[in-house]
Amino acid sequence: MSNHQLVLQQGWQYHQAGNLDQAEDCYRQVLAASPKDADALVFLGILQFDRREFEASADSYRQALRIRSEYPIALNNLGNSLRMLGRVDEAEECFVEALNQQPHYLSAFKNRGTLWIWAGEIERGLHWYQEGLKHHPNEVELHRNLGVIHLLQGDYDIGWPEYRWRWKIPGMYRPDTPAPGWAGESLENKTILIYPEQGFGDAIQFIRVANELKKRGATVYLQSKQRFAALFCSAPGIDRIMNLDLPLPYVDYHASFIEVIDRLYQSTGEIAWGTDLFDGQPGYLSVSDALIEYWSQWLDNRPQSAIKPLRVGINWQGNPNHHADVYRSIPLETMAPLAQIDGVELINLQFGYGSEQLAQSQFSNAVTRLPEHVDTDGGAFTDTAAILRNLDMVVTTDTAVAHLAGALGTATRLLLGKVPDWRWLREGSQTLWYPSMQLVRQSQLGTWQEPIDQIATQLRETRPRSSSRKV
Repeated sequence: MSNHQLVLQQGWQYHQAGNLDQAEDCYRQVLAASPKDADALVFLGILQFDRREFEASADSYRQALRIRSEYPIALNNLGNSLRMLGRVDEAEECFVEALNQQPHYLSAFKNRGTLWIWAGEIERGLHWYQEGLKHHPNEVELHRNLGVIHLLQGDYDIGWPEYRWRWKIPGMYRPDTPAPGWAGESLENKTILIYPEQGFGDAIQFIRVANELKKRGATVYLQSKQRFAALFCSAPGIDRIMNLDLPLPYVDYHASFIEVIDRLYQSTGEIAWGTDLFDGQPGYLSVSDALIEYWSQWLDNRPQSAIKPLRVGINWQGNPNHHADVYRSIPLETMAPLAQIDGVELINLQFGYGSEQLAQSQFSNAVTRLPEHVDTDGGAFTDTAAILRNLDMVVTTDTAVAHLAGALGTATRLLLGKVPDWRWLREGSQTLWYPSMQLVRQSQLGTWQEPIDQIATQLRETRPRSSSRKV
């Protein structure tokens, strides 16, 4: 092995460990000594892609291909970068050539299918996933992806079995218990441990299954991080919340929240929407009346016009590390039309990722900032929940805030990309998951103006008719 190969290998080890700066130093060290090292350019392109520097990564892959035209990995990776840049036809050309050069190339099949799925051509994307399975019949991610797309289409009989392949992906969480997984057995006088398997938004949405299990006679234990206990203890059907870090008691069964949805569908033929949780009450999660009143007074005690404005919370950015973030998060500036509506007060609900955009925004002065102590004392999202209960509406992309607002019963306008997450299905402006939520869908890939204008029109129709609000 040459010295350059050893340096690249060291760089890749840094890369895999998340030490991107050290990895880049290694890659550029090789390129400084050997500018025509195609492998070093590909390694650099992967690093740039991981940093979301898609133009730079595409340029690195092109340089590698000018040096070595027969390079299916570089072609596949270039296609993936072009996909993230929305250059669908160019990306397709790359995947075609990658498969010409290496006909059984698994990653090219995956990425080609994903390209067309996210472009809105679902059937074309499914075709390439299925072609990949012809060559790799036991490929976990292809089966999982097929499951997600069938669930998105509302085809649950195919979707759920295919989606179960996700459990073969390394890193999926299971609790440390000898109890068997619940497969739909009777739960009368039985104990079952349930837990989230994905992000906080998923946990908020699917914690509703505790109530379904309780109705079937189970004693329901919830395993959760301690900081979420204050919010989750309000969910119906939970007998006991177990700290994630503590030993578990004996239970008869265990299941993730989403597994419960799957298993209930297998036994009933229906999705457990939990619509009864909204009967006679706003939602299935709540916080104390005292906390709601505290934030009511905080909002009321600020300088404002004589007529109380329509209070609208805004949230625009999810976790940038999520594989679909580029399709579902939006720049804050996209919401500018909402700030121009008299009688509407925008409340910032963006914390962490993306919040830096507020200081750079052209309409920064039109957005009310919440104090820094939000959610620092009572537990994760408890203050946010109380604030949401005091708002007239929430406008948000597909983030945990959307699920929290829906679970609380706050009127919500959820901005969805052309191909949304499976739970929102492919069409419709309403969802059985949350009665207070309206789905506002993107009709053209990458274009958010139409859905934002639709929401702005609704706000103009519901705002106070007379206002001297100052920005």
